[in-house]
Amino acid sequence: MNLLLQHIHQHSKLTADEDTLVLSNFKTKKLKKNEYLLRANEVCRYESFIIKGCLKAYTLDEQGAEHIALFGVENWYVGDLYSFLTAQPSTLYIAALEDTEILQIDKSTLDKLLTDVPTMERYFRILFQNAFVATQARAIEAISLTAEQRYEIFLKRYPNINQRIPQYLIASYLGITPQFLSKIRKKKT
Repeated sequence: MNLLLQHIHQHSKLTADEDTLVLSNFKTKKLKKNEYLLRANEVCRYESFIIKGCLKAYTLDEQGAEHIALFGVENWYVGDLYSFLTAQPSTLYIAALEDTEILQIDKSTLDKLLTDVPTMERYFRILFQNAFVATQARAIEAISLTAEQRYEIFLKRYPNINQRIPQYLIASYLGITPQFLSKIRKKKT
């Protein structure tokens, strides 16, 4: 819970009473490796803050191949924001790559919290803005940068994740084959 408060305090200042109220609205959930947090066609009911672990958010194409949209690591939120905000079915699967611990808040509880603790509105506005900026940047990177450039950005965006997840998942995130990623990595050494 302290990680969540540290994260909040980076963007908004809360009183001790507000800290207590905020924490009382989040529920802890543990996921085992390979367990799903969300499946496509389900409505995303929670925003989830990662305390420990790593998750992948992905889609499946018609041949059943995974296309990684993002990885979620400690101190990040993970979920399908569109589904969460609109109550529409998700297009994403979100699964744990490691044993994972998260803190969750549902939409109605979040809405009430934003009313009860107005400074939390600033916090979530900043988070949603950052999510929009990151999504836009990733789309532009995908259409305008080389695979090598995208890999460099990936390493900055996800420091130390190389040791935590298989290379084929990184390749999927970059939109390249594992063999091509191997060539890129060999060039770097």
